[in-house]
Amino acid sequence: MSEISKAYEPASVEERWYGEWIKEGCFTADPASAKPGFSIVIPPPNVTGVLTLGHVLNNTLQDILARRARQTGHEVLWLPGTDHAGIATQTVVERQLRKEEGQTRRDLGREAFLERVWTWKEKHGGIIIKQLKRLGCSCDWARERFTMDADYSRQVQEVFVKLHARGLIYRGKRMVNWCPASQTALSDEEVIMKPAKGKLYVMRYEVAEEPGTFLEIATTRPETLMGDTAVAVHPDDPRYTRLVGQHAVRPFPRAEIPIVADTHIDMTFGTGVLKVTPAHDKADFEIGLRHDLPVIDVMNADGTLNESAGPDFAGMERFAARDLAVQKLEEMGLLVRVEEYDNNVGFSERADVPIEPRLSEQWFLRYPQVPAALDAVVSGRIRFVPGRWAKIYEHWMTNIQDWCISRQLWWGHRIPVWYRKDDPSVMHVGMDAPVDAEHWRQDEDVLDTWFSSWLWPFATMDGAVRQKFYPTNDLVTGPDIIFFWVARMIMAGLEFTGEVPFKNVFFTSIIRDLKGRKMSKSLGNSPDPLDLMAKYGADGLRFGLMRIAPHGQDVRFDENQIKEGRNFANKLWNAARFREMQGESAPGKSLEEQNLSPYSVALLVAFDTMHAGYRRALDEFHFHEAAALLYEFFWNTYCDWYVESSKAELAAGGEAAEGVRAVMDHVLSGYLRLLHPFMPHITEELWSRLGFARGEGKSAMILFAAPPPEDSLPQVAAEEKVRASNAVQAVYDAVRSVRGLRAEFKVPANRECAIYLVRDPALAGLDLSVFRLLAKASQLGEPGAGEPPKKMPHTPTPLGEVYLDLEIDVVAERKRLASEMAKVDAEIAKVKAKLSDESFVRGAPTQVLGTFKQREEDWQAKRFKLEAVLNSL
Repeated sequence: MSEISKAYEPASVEERWYGEWIKEGCFTADPASAKPGFSIVIPPPNVTGVLTLGHVLNNTLQDILARRARQTGHEVLWLPGTDHAGIATQTVVERQLRKEEGQTRRDLGREAFLERVWTWKEKHGGIIIKQLKRLGCSCDWARERFTMDADYSRQVQEVFVKLHARGLIYRGKRMVNWCPASQTALSDEEVIMKPAKGKLYVMRYEVAEEPGTFLEIATTRPETLMGDTAVAVHPDDPRYTRLVGQHAVRPFPRAEIPIVADTHIDMTFGTGVLKVTPAHDKADFEIGLRHDLPVIDVMNADGTLNESAGPDFAGMERFAARDLAVQKLEEMGLLVRVEEYDNNVGFSERADVPIEPRLSEQWFLRYPQVPAALDAVVSGRIRFVPGRWAKIYEHWMTNIQDWCISRQLWWGHRIPVWYRKDDPSVMHVGMDAPVDAEHWRQDEDVLDTWFSSWLWPFATMDGAVRQKFYPTNDLVTGPDIIFFWVARMIMAGLEFTGEVPFKNVFFTSIIRDLKGRKMSKSLGNSPDPLDLMAKYGADGLRFGLMRIAPHGQDVRFDENQIKEGRNFANKLWNAARFREMQGESAPGKSLEEQNLSPYSVALLVAFDTMHAGYRRALDEFHFHEAAALLYEFFWNTYCDWYVESSKAELAAGGEAAEGVRAVMDHVLSGYLRLLHPFMPHITEELWSRLGFARGEGKSAMILFAAPPPEDSLPQVAAEEKVRASNAVQAVYDAVRSVRGLRAEFKVPANRECAIYLVRDPALAGLDLSVFRLLAKASQLGEPGAGEPPKKMPHTPTPLGEVYLDLEIDVVAERKRLASEMAKVDAEIAKVKAKLSDESFVRGAPTQVLGTFKQREEDWQAKRFKLEAVLNSL
């Protein structure tokens, strides 16, 4: 290839190498391979979706695992696909239909509408897949699946039929969560509780048998009072015992309803009196069953009120009806007061509207394999990372409720149940319609989207693939779907394959902005990942994000860190270019045969130490730690210290330069392999340009290159490695001290000055040429008898006492330093005054308090440095 260019252009490099990987079939898994298998199934994004930072984080982590597994000799299957997203997709197409044609799905009819959805899917459904490819994801695209594929759909229906035959799926009229916007039932997991500032309305119902006697009732939903069929009190509440068995007057539509006693009532909440609306509250429904109360449903499926609510309310939107109900109560003198009230309100996850409890005929599933699925995690057969999520999983599994699996949609897997037209009580459950299909009507509902997704780890694989790659190794997902998806997949895997579906589950963090807010379009704090990749490259985005994604904590997104990812790519590029400029290494000569300086030995020891930490970090899914180790080693240890210290040996030529080139090749070759899972494109490019690639096609790629050896210098004794590392560290620490002293006395970074060193006798044999080079010493003196004049600025270092031969006005310098110290003391006094103010400490947020404490430490450290410089004069 051509020589490494001066500037790194990520766009062209990333596009070229991704094309090469695809052309060579690098991501296609071979079920017949003799290599050990490694597999991950992608959490299928919605077919309606576009790439978000959450997707970038999740899929970068999966790609790191997949690419590392290829390097460690595994046959890798990373299986991609998309979810049909029943509610979301149908909503998008219905909205488009209304906007462009002024029609509803019912105007078109079921078959024609579904054709429209498939057309939309073919046109827009692949957007997120293209974006994942832009990110560099090494998925087996030849095996991309969709939850509405014919084969997958058939498996979903087979599961329904089998579970129904076992008595685990049943149909019943139950109170469900209802979304008025999508007009479908929702499972408990699809309801998001949000804090809301509402109102508590205290009204009064007259006791029918005792005119003038009233019961005060507190409610947050006066719009449902038209469906009240009883008033309930606690049987032990002395205030109301005598009234049990009598009747209260419902104001509108006016009716006398019984006063019943029920232990469900909380005597301490409100007035201790509850209006019972069995059709519109789960707890009220249970009370209604216990007392055989009638059920009056006053609401339509779309959230408007129906005729049962009375002529004043029929057709009215539910929240408008609330206002009218309050107005009527006030006009009738039955509204006692209205209080501000903070409570949690359930919202539809997809439509983001308040849900309604609704009595509805639905299909339900009694979960299979619950004890076994719980034991799989508790016993450690499946490892949750971070481990705290195991407790949350355990709590949910021990309080599990039957799953409402039917949805009142058209887009999805239609329920495989048919009813006789002449007798709907006769039901047929099967994969196909009965032979005399014209006499049967299929159930209109479809299955919950998650009912297909819970089969994803095995239903996506054919027999040969499943034999090689199932159970999968790792699952990377968000903790918000631990119940939606993770728990259900474990139960499905155990039920239908007899095995757990995966061995490890890594739960990603939530990405927030620097203020701690969730990313959202409405807040304008959610950058487009494609824009970030255009500015910083896919590798820059990946590596920058990994560095700010701490294990088990939320990510505080900062675009400057993504910029740092791009800067790191530039640093890597320039370091590779520097190596290329030094010429080729001597052919046929191994690292062990080279005459290595202590600086080279110390670098190789540091590389091995970093490599060991990197392995431990990734084995424990500590991706952030692995990224930090890679960054720190390359930017500081290699570039800032070794490359600079090696310039003298390179300039000298001969064996010394040959040794440096060999060490650079060893380290760069190994480092690129370790960095590859994080930054795949640039590492593949430099692997090729630096001549590390061997062979042709796939075999030449870093994608399949084995990791570097764990010990770079097996022939060197451990004691020798420690001795070299300590000596080199002493030189580097001494250089830091000299640079600090030069900075304090405003010596320009590029200006040389004479240095005197009173050397530590223990380091008498150490070559100081590197120290002189890095400390910018025009000359390095080691006085024999006596010491240099004390008026020179000096500082203790691991090499001994160092003096800078500077021409300075000592009196003026002392005066300047004293003035600076006075300013620092004033700042310290301000901070101390704030921290000693009890009211401030008591009321300040933890983050603010931490900032002030850190500020005090920083000012104290600055004072210590100034004092040391002053003393050196």
